[in-house]
Amino acid sequence: MPADVIQTLRWGHDALTAVVEIHPDRPVALRTLAAPGGGAAGGDGAPAQPLVEVLVPGEGRRRASQRLSETAVGCRLRYAGAEQSREGGRHVLRIALRDDRTGLAAELTLRSYEGVSACQARVRVTNQGTAPVLLLGVSSFAAGFPGRHAGDLDVLYADSEWLGEGRWTRRPLGELVPDLGLDGHGQHGRGAFALTSSGTWSSGRHVPMGGLVDRRTGEAWVWQIEHNGAWRWELGARRDGVYVAASGPTDLDHQWSQTLAPGESFTTVPVSVAVSPRADGLEGAVAALTAHRRALRRPHPDRDTLPVVFNDYMNTLMGDPTTAKLLPLIEAAASAGAEVFCVDAGWYDEDGDWWDSVGAWRPSRTRFPGGIEEVLGHIRAHGMTPGLWLEPEVIGVRSPMADELPKEAFLQRGGERVVEHGRYHLDLRHPAAVEHLDQVVDRLVGELGVGYVKLDYNINPGAGTDVDATSAGAGLLAHNRAHLAWLDGVLDRHPALVLENCASGAMRMDFAMLSRLNLQSTSDQQDFLRYPPIAVAAPLAMPPEQAANWAYPQPEMTDEEVAFTMCTGVLGRLYLSGNLHAMSPERFALVRDGVRLHRALRPDVASSAPCWPLGLPRWDDPWCALGLRAGAVTHVGVWRRPGAEERVVLSFPHLAGWDVRVRVAYPRQAPGWEHSWNPATGELTVTTTVAAPTARVIELRELRPE
Repeated sequence: MPADVIQTLRWGHDALTAVVEIHPDRPVALRTLAAPGGGAAGGDGAPAQPLVEVLVPGEGRRRASQRLSETAVGCRLRYAGAEQSREGGRHVLRIALRDDRTGLAAELTLRSYEGVSACQARVRVTNQGTAPVLLLGVSSFAAGFPGRHAGDLDVLYADSEWLGEGRWTRRPLGELVPDLGLDGHGQHGRGAFALTSSGTWSSGRHVPMGGLVDRRTGEAWVWQIEHNGAWRWELGARRDGVYVAASGPTDLDHQWSQTLAPGESFTTVPVSVAVSPRADGLEGAVAALTAHRRALRRPHPDRDTLPVVFNDYMNTLMGDPTTAKLLPLIEAAASAGAEVFCVDAGWYDEDGDWWDSVGAWRPSRTRFPGGIEEVLGHIRAHGMTPGLWLEPEVIGVRSPMADELPKEAFLQRGGERVVEHGRYHLDLRHPAAVEHLDQVVDRLVGELGVGYVKLDYNINPGAGTDVDATSAGAGLLAHNRAHLAWLDGVLDRHPALVLENCASGAMRMDFAMLSRLNLQSTSDQQDFLRYPPIAVAAPLAMPPEQAANWAYPQPEMTDEEVAFTMCTGVLGRLYLSGNLHAMSPERFALVRDGVRLHRALRPDVASSAPCWPLGLPRWDDPWCALGLRAGAVTHVGVWRRPGAEERVVLSFPHLAGWDVRVRVAYPRQAPGWEHSWNPATGELTVTTTVAAPTARVIELRELRPE
């Protein structure tokens, strides 16, 4: 190829276009990733953000920084060929790159489903040289936004922690990545706005997602890192615009390094990116990512049925189940319309002090004098699927399993088993650990007839394990991947088993898990007044039908409080709890009506795209609202919390210009809420004289001509 000739490679389909720029003397770069109506990427002719970044100690970065950008190897990787193909409903692009100095070859693979403006990216690095190479970081996705500068963009990210999951922020990127006058200095920037995870709680500090919105054009890009462990993404300034780089673990952040002997390869964790046309903005990108997630998810019968789950834990038995306590709850849950009854923590406990003794997972004899089979049989007799809570990855320090399993079956550092909060952590690379967990699950399903398992995960073991690994981070990554393989094996053996993803609420709310598991517990938050912003934000991180939002009505609640907590669960995957057996008939009827509405809405929820008529929720917002768009109907949950004004205006741009029929779907007979629709602006004004807390589910139906 002549030195001054630039080639372009186009790939995609009707919903997505990617343009890759190939230059003989510059890094290969992704110049465009756009949906129909998206603007073409421009540029000033400067070298673009390299398509793949590879950090090795003998080469480092081209200029000093702490970024996963402009690595020396990444800047030297040159085009070595490409292949486009189809795999079922997916379009696939593979681009081969090579660095002659180190002998490292990289292959970037993009996969995109027909009709969906999103793609999944991952990179495989192979050592084609004659000497070992130590990797310190490899990008899964790296791209620039030529011609777009931080001052024109908003960044989207989410803080997350126990009881306060998914707290999203949208702010000007220029506040985080300042204009430093890079052109005058002839160099790219050296700083970055970066988010990282820690250990195995993939969403313990931040949700493994991010996004950009161009305020001038309305275009949006949203990405997710699909990994159940450590990750990093960063945004920074370049002379030609802004770049993003997303990856799994790195040496800088996670003590990760991986030695590649000649002929060996390393594959990064997947990263998916969704884009929107100009007119659709952030919600368009989220709709595309939602469709992409649904296409990627493992097939399972639960995806069609979406049964209502009653769990005995939250604000109810709180880990103290007995036969006497459970039997009336089972009857009440069935009467309310639940289809699964899950006995939560404590079913294996003999002495009331089970935290650091778990691991054998045998039913308690003292809690269930007639055997747990009596309780599970009672659940089946009332037409529900029996479920049990399980925390499989841990072994309590007082558990007999701690001595029965070999030391090598646990995560270790410096020859010592890692202990966190009175528990050891299994290393699922070891066959003894896998065999133990397989025996537990097979016994619960085969001997006890359990059809639902709540998989909880309440510790974070830190950087990883140094057993049989180049680094602690490499050991953890291998364990993370072995964990996913174990889950796949469980579902291969028990294809109808429903698995819930829980980790102290939503501390492992990542798509590596959610591509396999059926629903996600969105929080451990016990205060029903604090739950709405969690539930409203949840569809950013997962399809709405996977968002298991707790509704825990109680006998002492007022009618409005019962309706408030039920509304939290209705527009998602209803996750019911509460002392229903002790409720008055009138309040129990409110619960039953909420369950009935949710069951009727399930087809719409499972096909819907989320929208936020009040914008993304802030933690202390007095009003919260979530919309689910399903064809000609938009279902809206609206919560008024204490301190809110009586009036709020909800915006639905997709309904502007339409006449709309508005009705309160739940609770249908409750007075005190009024509404008016403005078709010109697509705005619904809601006014209520009902004292907070109060909430409603509202249906907006387009009145289309016959």
